[in-house]
Amino acid sequence: MNILFQRLRLGPSLQRAVSTSPPFVPPASLQNLELEPRREKHGVKTNPESPTFYTGRATYYDQVIHLETAVQHSRSALTNLQLLPLPAFARAKLPAFHPIWKPKENMSGLFSSKLTTSRYRRVTALLNQLSEFQLIASTAGCYDLGEGIAEILELFQRESVETTLARKRRMPVQFDEYGRTYTVGKRKTSAARVWIIPVQQQDGTSSQASIAGALLGLEPSMKPENLPTTQSDNQVKVCTTAVLVNNIPLAEYFLIPADRERVIRPLKLTGVLGAYNVFALVRGGGTTGQSGAIAHGVAKGLSAHEPMVEAILRRGESKFLASLQLN
Repeated sequence: MNILFQRLRLGPSLQRAVSTSPPFVPPASLQNLELEPRREKHGVKTNPESPTFYTGRATYYDQVIHLETAVQHSRSALTNLQLLPLPAFARAKLPAFHPIWKPKENMSGLFSSKLTTSRYRRVTALLNQLSEFQLIASTAGCYDLGEGIAEILELFQRESVETTLARKRRMPVQFDEYGRTYTVGKRKTSAARVWIIPVQQQDGTSSQASIAGALLGLEPSMKPENLPTTQSDNQVKVCTTAVLVNNIPLAEYFLIPADRERVIRPLKLTGVLGAYNVFALVRGGGTTGQSGAIAHGVAKGLSAHEPMVEAILRRGESKFLASLQLN
């Protein structure tokens, strides 16, 4: 008990003896000391270079902003030059425009991220606007503005621009010494080489109804009701026109009626069924692709023989494709 009592009495004195408080230093002695500057814990915080830094795709949005700015400046410059808005008749006189932008996969390198379909369409829409403004400026003689826009468009164009444009130019169909045309048609994975030869006029030519029935492989009792019949149908027993596919008659090569109908459709649309012989060599794909390839080659050849029917063939093709989608 005595020892414990002594420890309790000496406790405060021992605490004062071992105190860790810093000693007092006069302020006058600190005047000649060089103190280090206080370091901040996280360093100096600076503003990001781009306002789109926190979007996650800063490079993409920066490029989009630059394109939108170029579109606005080009529109303002053309408006000041009284070239916009462009009248409809003047716009129709502009040369044809063919988009030659890089594919989505190749353009992703310019944006440092993979482009989705919606983002790619947004970029190409801006590029198409710039291309239209560049075309207007170059046609109107504003070469400085046109060259400035062209420098921007070169970053997004394909490497082989001239080759791509050359592929889009349709070569005129040539005639040989006998008046025959040779064309190539393609559909899906099928390719067809087509020769079209005018039929020489003979006595007693059959009507389109008998010709269509013969080409489609229909018996006289199987003729479609919508095809008119005339008195000459009972007199003429053979068809004066021929459609051979790989040296086989059309009705024997294509067993499905829809395929045979697809081949002779260009002839029926233009009203020249029975006026030309068609010989085709087709390879690759199935019957649907092969018949479509032959029809493509026939349409190209008919456009050369009958230049006025090209518009009819284009309208007929769009209606035919729409009917397939509805069915």
